[in-house]
Amino acid sequence: MSHSDRAVVIPTARLELRPLIPGHAPEMADALSDPALHTFTGGAPLSPAALRARYERLAAGSPDPEVAWCNWVLHAAAERCLVGTVQATVSGPAADRTAEVAWVVGTPWQGRGYATEAARALVGWLATRCVAQVIAHIHPRHAASAAVARAAGLAPTSHRQDGEVRWRMDVVGRGP
Repeated sequence: MSHSDRAVVIPTARLELRPLIPGHAPEMADALSDPALHTFTGGAPLSPAALRARYERLAAGSPDPEVAWCNWVLHAAAERCLVGTVQATVSGPAADRTAEVAWVVGTPWQGRGYATEAARALVGWLATRCVAQVIAHIHPRHAASAAVARAAGLAPTSHRQDGEVRWRMDVVGRGP
């Protein structure tokens, strides 16, 4: 997956998935400041400086040439602000490339379908990029995230990793 692939804006009905840049850190630190967002994933909200350092690492890309880090912020048109993120880590041989995806929407914007809209757009975009499977790891009690995964076409498997359920979708009719 080329750098230009990862730098594309992905539009949806109400969002723009914009390639993540370090300059997004101040607004995203505010959007993701609720400690409740870490209930199932652990950790704590990052300061703007710590989030900027993280975004600098992500924007630089994976040090492994066989792995692509794809990260977007979610810009909500109606609110005219950033409301969350989606990401995909793409790896594996071309014939069996896997994208591990994740999403987060700030607490003030939850319950509006933004995570579902963004996850569907991300999975659809990945399906056109020679990805054979999409996976997500979701805490078994995180019903909202499970609903997003299901709406994006993923299904739970019996596999567990670090206490989380692996959700999976095999991509049919992959793009070029």
